[in-house]
Amino acid sequence: MHPVTKRGLLLIISLIATFIFLRVSLYISPNSNFDVAGYNIHHLYTGIVILTMAIIPLLLFENLGRFIDILIITFGIGLSLVLDEWVYLIATDGSDSAYLTPKSFWGGVIVISLTVTYIALLTWIAKRQ
Repeated sequence: MHPVTKRGLLLIISLIATFIFLRVSLYISPNSNFDVAGYNIHHLYTGIVILTMAIIPLLLFENLGRFIDILIITFGIGLSLVLDEWVYLIATDGSDSAYLTPKSFWGGVIVISLTVTYIALLTWIAKRQ
């Protein structure tokens, strides 16, 4: 498999798998919140931290070997968390119950689908260079 194809697939799979896992988890336990010292930490913020941890080594180092796969998967996880919460906060009132609404779900599906399409397009372009 071409390395660019592999990277694109890892990113797409981690993005979709995280979205599915997150939605199923919060459907099963809708009032689960991650609280630290009395502050609710939304998955937007967790995603930003994960994205940051993944992207900096990807940008700074050339020879990452197999570690690049882990960083790409980590990036996909963080990106999925950020995109899902971003749509939820824009499209709803931000309550726990609003997360389970069709508007929040379909907004997430649309944003994740657009991102997957963008990744697939860039993967196709990169393979042809």
